Amino acid sequence: MKIKLIALDLDDTLLDSKLAVSPRACAAIRKAVAIGVMVTIATGRMYASALPYARQLGLDVPIITYNGALIKSCLSGEVLLNRPVPRELTGQILALCRERGWHVQTYVDDELHVAELNHYAQRYAELAGVPAVVLGNRLYTEAGCPSKILIMADPAEIVKISGQLKAAFAGKLSIAVSKPTFLELTDPLANKGQALAFLADGLGIKQAEIMALGDSGNDLAMVQYAGWGVAMGNANAAVKAAARLETLSNDADGVAEAIEKYILR
Repeated sequence: MKIKLIALDLDDTLLDSKLAVSPRACAAIRKAVAIGVMVTIATGRMYASALPYARQLGLDVPIITYNGALIKSCLSGEVLLNRPVPRELTGQILALCRERGWHVQTYVDDELHVAELNHYAQRYAELAGVPAVVLGNRLYTEAGCPSKILIMADPAEIVKISGQLKAAFAGKLSIAVSKPTFLELTDPLANKGQALAFLADGLGIKQAEIMALGDSGNDLAMVQYAGWGVAMGNANAAVKAAARLETLSNDADGVAEAIEKYILR
């Protein structure tokens, strides 16, 4: 069946190790769009952080951000879907993070909020290309409902924290490790698979007509959902096991390879 929609993760998928989109990938995406294939971004990043890449690719589509908590149009800014973490639950999570001394940051109204500008916050702000708003202790009592909550720690600690949160908030949160040091928390209905299904349904595109490419835990749901789920060569074992196909790594132009092989040829 013909592929009509492609969903691309950003970090470690479309973006190489230098956080750049290769000329080959740009060309492949533009050729796919030219023959009528819709291409969108599906990322854990903030909308403000993902938008420059969408503009670089010349995309005029809704993009999936915050792991599916927010779907928003590139040009008009129209919000198609918004599923933030409920305020009461946010308070419980932030209180636990404060008690345990975990570095936590929230994303409210597409702003990055932190308690202090430590090495975690600085590293994230540089990666995302957005400023961090330092709130001090007000972070733990802010009134807004965040699109996402992110905990950062070393890889071994992230595994432990993930287990503790899954036990404490079973069924109340979507919990995913996107990078070895990133633990991402969203509303239980906010994941890339749910968001991709919502977007495709609105466009009248069937599941079998969708290709989704990803590499990490927050990509698993959309790789499983898409009729053409593609794991990057650098993907983790769970994503590779769930995928229908595997392509090259992000540093070997895996996205371009998949588009050229399964769509342009």
